[in-house]
Amino acid sequence: MQFHSRKGSPVPASFGSVNRMRTVEVLEAKEENCSVKTLTFSDELCRNADPGQFVMVWIPGVDEIPISLSGINTDGNTSITVHDVGDASRALNKKQKGEKVGIRGPFGKGFVPSKGNVMVVGGGTGIGPLIPLSEKLVKIADKLTVMSGVKNQDNLLFVDRVDQICSEGNSETVYTTEDGSYEFSGFITDQAEQKLMNEKFDMVYTCGPELMMYKMFLLTEHYKVPLQASLERIMRCSIGLCGSCQIGKLRVCKDGPVLTSEQLRSVKEEFGKFRLDATGKKIKQP
Repeated sequence: MQFHSRKGSPVPASFGSVNRMRTVEVLEAKEENCSVKTLTFSDELCRNADPGQFVMVWIPGVDEIPISLSGINTDGNTSITVHDVGDASRALNKKQKGEKVGIRGPFGKGFVPSKGNVMVVGGGTGIGPLIPLSEKLVKIADKLTVMSGVKNQDNLLFVDRVDQICSEGNSETVYTTEDGSYEFSGFITDQAEQKLMNEKFDMVYTCGPELMMYKMFLLTEHYKVPLQASLERIMRCSIGLCGSCQIGKLRVCKDGPVLTSEQLRSVKEEFGKFRLDATGKKIKQP
């Protein structure tokens, strides 16, 4: 990762500066739906992060958790999107404008933008990290298809942002709700399969529940399309030392969080099947 000096020359960001805890102020706290909020802050090191990279967010007195970036702007403003699912994310979800949190990062390997006909598939809040990626893809791809699946209409995320991005190039949007309350009824993987059956794609990107991404992995393997998937694991150190995010021989914080088809094949005995819990014990995916 690099950031630029005032004269425009690239200046490498040292590991020490990236891994150093910085305190940032919440500039905006936007409620996306009943359980999801987007927090925006300003940080020099994050302004040139790659889509798919993550930061470690420290909530004083609670915990430190990894969250992928859902907004990356060259003006220095960066966003994270938080789903109220646990103690730390619940505490973070309650943060308001003017309050402060700690961050380290950005860490990990992000998405590599591809030209040609590309597909982006997000499940739930997994659409968040795919937004900065889509902003890059729409400028270089021949065609961009953005697909987002949620349980019901109340859980929809970033519809306006997706529509704005897709208005800038040759693109298509597909939304699914499990209860049929918005656009297509059913699972997003079903609509993705229809697309893969009828179009030739050069790359597929995905982020969301692991079982959904595992289904996308099987589909892209069947249709011989390369895949980039952003995995989620428990992370403590974020630099590949503690092993809490290990899957096979890979460490998600360092080798990922975005893994390629080739990498996923090497961990296919665990991907979509097992993960490590907070004690390091291997458990089945929920």
